[in-house]
Amino acid sequence: MPKVLMDYLGLVFFFWSNEFSGNRLEPIHVHISRGKQEQNATKVWIKPDGSLEVANNNSCLSKKELSAALEYIETNKNDIIAEWYRFFSFHELTN
Repeated sequence: MPKVLMDYLGLVFFFWSNEFSGNRLEPIHVHISRGKQEQNATKVWIKPDGSLEVANNNSCLSKKELSAALEYIETNKNDIIAEWYRFFSFHELTN
């Protein structure tokens, strides 16, 4: 479960290491939860056109928290995408 970026406003941004396969069904995405990585985390997709979509808000972030998280992802999406490919390329090679 690699963390993608630093914690921001008490929110943690991360990937689950078992979510990628060569036949990826979902867009690149990041999970968000308060304080620590949680199974029921909010999921935000970074779609191929670069837009963001909240896939779910399972961690029940407030509107203010979700807005801040989306702004943070938008600002850092190039780093998130690069980390996604770096991590999952390495992960696929080692499995």
